Amino acid sequence: MPNAGYGVFHKFLSEVFLTKTIDYFADLGYYICVCVYANDINGGFMRPFSLKPPIKDYIWGGTRLRDEYGKESELDRLAESWELSCHKDGGSIIDSGEFAGMPLTDFVKEHPETLGSNCSRFEYFPVLIKLIDAKDNLSVQVHPDDAYAKRVEGEYGKTEMWYIVDCDEGAQLIYGFKDKISREDFRRAIEENTLLDCVNSVPVRKGDVFFIESGTLHAIGKGILIAEIQQNSNTTYRVYDYGRVGADGKPRELHVEKALEVTALQPPAVEYGQKKKINRAGMWQTPLADCKYFTADKYDIFRSMQLETDTHTFRHILVLEGEGEVVCGDESIAFKKGSSVFVPAGSETCSIKGNCSIIITTIRYNKEEN
Repeated sequence: MPNAGYGVFHKFLSEVFLTKTIDYFADLGYYICVCVYANDINGGFMRPFSLKPPIKDYIWGGTRLRDEYGKESELDRLAESWELSCHKDGGSIIDSGEFAGMPLTDFVKEHPETLGSNCSRFEYFPVLIKLIDAKDNLSVQVHPDDAYAKRVEGEYGKTEMWYIVDCDEGAQLIYGFKDKISREDFRRAIEENTLLDCVNSVPVRKGDVFFIESGTLHAIGKGILIAEIQQNSNTTYRVYDYGRVGADGKPRELHVEKALEVTALQPPAVEYGQKKKINRAGMWQTPLADCKYFTADKYDIFRSMQLETDTHTFRHILVLEGEGEVVCGDESIAFKKGSSVFVPAGSETCSIKGNCSIIITTIRYNKEEN
């Protein structure tokens, strides 16, 4: 995807793929990259493929991602698996098909058309999708918005969505403040170690959904397994970490001053909890999130589902339960609990067969820019 200061225009033809960069009005100081692409590349449709995630071993992680979701790693703790990632801190690897073994980041650079025209507004790959196993509490933290993050950290801010895949009885998480608080009182609560008295601790159930806008103070609690769809960012500002120490034996770094600058000081406005299911033929659809950064829907499939494709967006499939296959033309990809499948924009229509629960993530047209 283009860097800052570049514009992208997309045109689609049925049989031709061409990328051409032209110098346009040099006196204006920018370029336009004209991408002319097609659903026919190298003589055939671009096919879906499975992905292998990088694994993170943060100190609060457990072993469920290995034991229940089949993640392979020699690490003792498997805190997070980055199921769809082109981030510099860990990228997915293509795990099937003609591009097997290729980093997804390299694939996207060579085939930007596979992201779809809706991604042209982003400077780089738009999302990061994770499975998170919190055996212990995560730090109380906050993420900045785009404007602050780009200025200070050189990457996107972070708005994210949590789907509670599973949780222990009595599990809780932190979702913003209980009441409106001043910046001075926020600082005092951090300094006097009374922050937990001010936060909104929420009991959770399997199937709950939380939309965490940038600036929202939050923390995943112990005993919770989450599917997270987020902006492509790894910027986190910790304000409380339960007095834990890192691998070096020193307390983990806090980022109090930055957090004070970006944290929303009132309770979150977005409601959380169970989402309404929609009865479709042979399946249930549950809309989870729809924002300018990503759209996510959960599907409980009992036999099969047709996956409509287009040139506007890729589709990412994260398998939460069950098994089956993605069938596209004369090819198929078998999947099971924990699998991750990328369906390029411009692929021919696919079908998902099996008895399974999945989350499909897409990037929608941004009405706010028009």
